[in-house]
Amino acid sequence: MFDIIYSLEMLGVIAFAISGMIAAKSKNMDPVGVFTIGFVTALGGGTLRDLMMDNHPLYWIKHQEQPILILGMAIVFSYWTHASRIKEARIVLPDAIGLGIFTILGAQLALDLGHSWFIASLLGVMTGTFGGALRDTLCNEVPFIFRKDQIYASISFAGCWLYFICQWALESETLALNIGLLFIVVVRLLAVRFDIRLQRDPHQDPQH
Repeated sequence: MFDIIYSLEMLGVIAFAISGMIAAKSKNMDPVGVFTIGFVTALGGGTLRDLMMDNHPLYWIKHQEQPILILGMAIVFSYWTHASRIKEARIVLPDAIGLGIFTILGAQLALDLGHSWFIASLLGVMTGTFGGALRDTLCNEVPFIFRKDQIYASISFAGCWLYFICQWALESETLALNIGLLFIVVVRLLAVRFDIRLQRDPHQDPQH
């Protein structure tokens, strides 16, 4: 189980780092900027989670391979000639993967430390969304989590509760984790594809 969790953590780091680096290149940032945005996107949510739960040392400090990996990715990404051609819209897929992985793993850690389902769900949402919020803020964009035309944090929150219920009902940690993770990724992508929102402007023309 540990190997699965660690593999998912590394995949989440890579996915969120890629989304941050795409955003940084779209703003014509230099290699330092690319690394910084990739770093805060990938590790910002976990850092907030650890600080909120007084979990020290911070996870990425214990696992230095994660920031080292992001540094290597940033160097490659900065000097890859085709990187600047990647459209900012391409952020959606890696961001959805990162959102799913870090939401569920954040909630799982909170449960392991004895917190209730409700508190664990809030910590899961923080873990999954905070890095992306930092990315967008530093890139002078309104974060996904605050955009009226985006359904984001609510998907993360619902995915946490699906994970909790599946874990209780199925009595399989691995299966519940995968169900919760896939739910978040798939629903997030469908929400973007079909413009699903929690609330629409009543004055908006339905033809547009």
